[in-house]
Amino acid sequence: MPANLTPQYHAAEERYRYARTPEEKETALQEMLALIPKHKGTEKLQADIKRRLARLKEEKKKKKQAKGFDPFAVEKEGAGQIVLAGYPNCGKSALVGALTRARVKVTEYPYATSLPVTGMMPYEDTYVQLVDTPPVTPEAIPPGLTGTFKAADALLIVIDAASPECLDQLEGMLQLLQEREVIDLSEEGEIIAPLPFLIVATKSDLTESEENLQLLRELRPDLQIDAVSCHGHGLDLLRQKLFDILGVIRIYGKAPGRPPDKERPFILRKGSTVLDFADLVHKDFPKKLKSALVWGSSRFDGQAVPRDYILADGDVVELQL
Repeated sequence: MPANLTPQYHAAEERYRYARTPEEKETALQEMLALIPKHKGTEKLQADIKRRLARLKEEKKKKKQAKGFDPFAVEKEGAGQIVLAGYPNCGKSALVGALTRARVKVTEYPYATSLPVTGMMPYEDTYVQLVDTPPVTPEAIPPGLTGTFKAADALLIVIDAASPECLDQLEGMLQLLQEREVIDLSEEGEIIAPLPFLIVATKSDLTESEENLQLLRELRPDLQIDAVSCHGHGLDLLRQKLFDILGVIRIYGKAPGRPPDKERPFILRKGSTVLDFADLVHKDFPKKLKSALVWGSSRFDGQAVPRDYILADGDVVELQL
């Protein structure tokens, strides 16, 4: 029997796909469960949604019980938080310094970073938070760091392209993060809400990196590995990819009779609607909202759209209250 899922259900599913916090995931799953047609053809899908909800509630319960001071917890800022993960001396700190100009400790000896260090990466008219972390290996990971990974919006796996062990670094990080249920490389998709991730190979300007990168791409053609140098090569493209992987959109507010405010965009998840935007602007607006005028993704500038209209990156929105 066909599922016959509605557009409203698919919109809720899209919000779940790009949700990052447990609260966002739970809200989207509850919407999906409420909107899914109830018949034999959707019984398996309903059971899967209920299973995911139960897992989320159990994880929240465990976190609440274990709540206390956590030196590895990092408060989120900007359009989203991306945490870096990698082996000792792979170039994480130098990369964060190059992208954000944060005061990171770059040394030739390992384990110079003992706690997370944050920096804000400018991207067009917004900022993305990057978090440098202590180095890890499959045999050694600081207690609490797995929680830092899981709490992020996305992950940047860093390997040293100039190192003869670069393949071991790549395989070791993928194995570690899969075992800790941070990312999901299984065909079955067994991990609940895994993090999206990028893989970057640093020190691409060094002569030994070229051959290593070629070997990596031959042995792992299934993975996208971006080569960068902290001296400039590949950094602009990496900035764009880091923003894109967050799964967010920038929306610009416009008051009636005034030009839009293009300096301070509102940040929403992909799949967000006019109603979501109204709620972000003011908690009372969703109750008063009748419709909205949209410039950008609409068929014509200033088009009146309903409350459930799905917004796109760069849209200008004037709320009609």
